[in-house]
Amino acid sequence: METTRTELDAFGEAGLITRLTAPFQTQHPQTVQGVGDDAAVVAPDSEQTVLSTELFVEGVHFDLSFTPLRHLGYKLVVATVSDVLAMNALPRQLLVGFGVSNRFSVEALEELYAGIRTACRDCGLDLAGGDTTSSRSGLIVSMTATGAVAAAATTYRRGARPNDLICVSGDLGGAYLGLQLLEREKQVFLQHPDIQPVLSGHEYVLERQLRPTARLDVLHQLQELGIVPTAMTDLSDGLAAGLLHLSRASGVGVRVMEEQMPIHQRSYMAATELKINPMTAALNGGEDYELLFTVGQEHYQKLLDQTTDINFVGFITADPAEALFITKNNEAVPLTAPGL
Repeated sequence: METTRTELDAFGEAGLITRLTAPFQTQHPQTVQGVGDDAAVVAPDSEQTVLSTELFVEGVHFDLSFTPLRHLGYKLVVATVSDVLAMNALPRQLLVGFGVSNRFSVEALEELYAGIRTACRDCGLDLAGGDTTSSRSGLIVSMTATGAVAAAATTYRRGARPNDLICVSGDLGGAYLGLQLLEREKQVFLQHPDIQPVLSGHEYVLERQLRPTARLDVLHQLQELGIVPTAMTDLSDGLAAGLLHLSRASGVGVRVMEEQMPIHQRSYMAATELKINPMTAALNGGEDYELLFTVGQEHYQKLLDQTTDINFVGFITADPAEALFITKNNEAVPLTAPGL
């Protein structure tokens, strides 16, 4: 079957943007003007506006040898939106800019934008604009997301209090393990191109790596219960880094329990095959894009009875110097994270 390839120079910059963004529709009345003018126009209401931006570089943040462009578009939106969710804000608008070399065709960029469009639909985002330019070093993508939250509900890293409960959405370590599997099979392929990748049975961790989920559902559950977390962050760099961010911003200590770590059975299986400690993947792996947050103990029973996929993993202490991982043998191990 012949594949159509349209070169980028078949369009001017404006024509390329028009083609890529034509399928997008606005979802929010606050988006007065989206794509199609010199700038976007947003009419904020009484809520606070949250802004977050991310820059993704091929070869640093993603590898196109095993990442489909449609999956990449989706994942980059989730990675950007996750920071908005971590402020307890619901996503509203998205700006996308990219630098691209002539290695890519128009059809390839349409695949990227198909993933972006699906993620916008799932996350409740309006594509509000962006920019494009040429690149000599592959693909570079910049995304900026806005969100909205009531002033009284805005949640920062700095609000955790002694005796608060530490909560984590979903499960941890799967994305890192999925990446290790893909990297392993890539190396095998480079040495033996005739050998097919061995990935059967690992669909769960591969999906966690290639197509993560933005946890809007967690915010909706908390809002329905009238619970505002005391502090929150997203888990883009692993649980240990997230805990240390909360600890330092709030001036408190943290204790998390090994026996409470939410690790999926499929992640255990992948870790066994890769000879990786699943706790290492959970604590320091990253790219899970789950939410880490703290709440007062008075909310424990309500969260336990009326929410799904929220796990209690530890508690906040008064000593800012205390950042501990308590093993099943009751040994206290200091939490560490690269770069912190």
